[in-house]
Amino acid sequence: MQIKPSASIRQNYNEIAALCKSTGEPVYLTKNGEGDLVVMDIEAFNRREKMLKLREELLAIEEDRLAGRAGTAPDELDSYLESIIDEVEHGKDAAL
Repeated sequence: MQIKPSASIRQNYNEIAALCKSTGEPVYLTKNGEGDLVVMDIEAFNRREKMLKLREELLAIEEDRLAGRAGTAPDELDSYLESIIDEVEHGKDAAL
């Protein structure tokens, strides 16, 4: 985890952008010693959003299962999950 003062984004934008891209991790910016913003590489952000979307879908599926509602066959679910994981791991751009 990288923590920088917020002034560094104005003074060292290229350095912070390179840090985000090279590590794939967010940089936390502080203002007056307190957390203010988080900056991250767009590819890391997109991967994170896809994973959050997948978690939401899995939670909805589990809620349906627990409520006894009809759902997806296990083979269909396995295939779907494998495709989503492949997209996230290989950075493929696909709509979820």
